[in-house]
Amino acid sequence: MPLYEHVFLARQDASAQQVEELTTQITGVIESLGGKVTKTENWGVRSLTYRMNKNRKAHFVLLNIDGPAAVVAEIERQERINEDVIRYLTVRVEELEEGPSAMMRKADRDRDRDDRGGGFRGDREGGGFRGDRGPRRPREDSDAPAAASQE
Repeated sequence: MPLYEHVFLARQDASAQQVEELTTQITGVIESLGGKVTKTENWGVRSLTYRMNKNRKAHFVLLNIDGPAAVVAEIERQERINEDVIRYLTVRVEELEEGPSAMMRKADRDRDRDDRGGGFRGDREGGGFRGDRGPRRPREDSDAPAAASQE
């Protein structure tokens, strides 16, 4: 059967429980039509690049689907009807990604970066401040008057 990655965005003011119920409803539709959901990831509330339907943030959910094309047509129809869904995107893939998706790996990497406390240049070894470079030399092509040459 064809493999799909399906992401939908739910309104920011929907509670986490409502998003979970919506995910369960979509999963039920998929399974009733002969497909199966191999992975579900809730990416949480994230900022949108631009406003969509007066929303600046949204709940992001990823579903990996193994099923016929009729499954995708039906879940997209259901999401068009549902007022809580802002946007959705379904992509057919050759194989489904094992383990956490790139978004979840990024969240882990960001969490690790916060634990280290990095990000400030002053924490680097050797100071990392620009004042440690030494005296500044004038550029040769500057408009500064040239030194008088001896004739």
